[in-house]
Amino acid sequence: MKVLVTGASGFIGGNLVRALLRDGHAVRALVRPASDRRNIEGLDVEVALGDLTDPVSLAPALDGCEGLFHVAASYAFWSPDPRRFHEANVTGTQNMLAAARRAGVRKIVYTSSESTLKIPADGTPGTEAELDDPDKLSGDYKRSKCLAEHRALEMSRTGLPIVIVNPTTPIGPFDVKPTPTGRLVVDFINGRMPAYVDAGLNIVDVGDVVQGHILAMEKGTCGERYVLGNRNLTLKEIFAILEGLTGIRSPRIRVPLWTALVAAHIDEAICGGIFRREPTIPVAAVKAAREYRFFDCSKSVRELGMPQTPVEEAFERAIRWFREHGYVRP
Repeated sequence: MKVLVTGASGFIGGNLVRALLRDGHAVRALVRPASDRRNIEGLDVEVALGDLTDPVSLAPALDGCEGLFHVAASYAFWSPDPRRFHEANVTGTQNMLAAARRAGVRKIVYTSSESTLKIPADGTPGTEAELDDPDKLSGDYKRSKCLAEHRALEMSRTGLPIVIVNPTTPIGPFDVKPTPTGRLVVDFINGRMPAYVDAGLNIVDVGDVVQGHILAMEKGTCGERYVLGNRNLTLKEIFAILEGLTGIRSPRIRVPLWTALVAAHIDEAICGGIFRREPTIPVAAVKAAREYRFFDCSKSVRELGMPQTPVEEAFERAIRWFREHGYVRP
């Protein structure tokens, strides 16, 4: 099967390309001319130059492809120009899906995010059942992903063969940027984590997320969404796992959320407002910690057969990869 992968140079996309090649698929990767291509260097992939915000460039990339994995997104908690989130994640997704319809692509797997899903008011883990209200979400990234998922669902209802996957918090190798979660691991190893806030995440091996994508293409029901996750953990529990794997002492001081929020506003005002560089503590990241982002991922396991690799193994692989690729201080 010949497939197009957008976002192939990113964390999930780079791991997905490797898995597709191992399974014998012909892979074409859509990359921008200025993209960092370290994640696909040396791989047997066909590169198509294009940009999600340039609809004309998308038709040649899709030519001859039976399947589309639309993984690309602008993922960060802060940007000097917040409009880029809407352009890449909302307009870009709409352009890509419209191009896939015109090209007659047989099936599409669209990578959304756990941040689009509503956590029940009673505190029970979230499911695929309900999308959150974009206006109530903190940060331009989350709002843009939620709006993009709404657009994808609208196009699905008009007959476009789309399966939506919502990865939770993937961990593993080839996180070249790194992602905010990968940076959490790097900062821990480098001793830059003096304290923590009371927050909770669902952690999953990036390899399992990739298999979830492939299984969604093979078995997923069009118009449905699947949470690709594994284990619910507090930040304190995550740091305990990292301590066990590295021997580095985990932070013992818990900072109240309001204190972290004040520090984030100051940091963002100085770094983002004055120096125009990414803040160490983005406000949107702290606001995201106001509720435990715990999820029930049983639908993906039950209907797709998504694997559930122990998260300790995922952290171990991530640590090894970061150390081998120069992210960790001597």
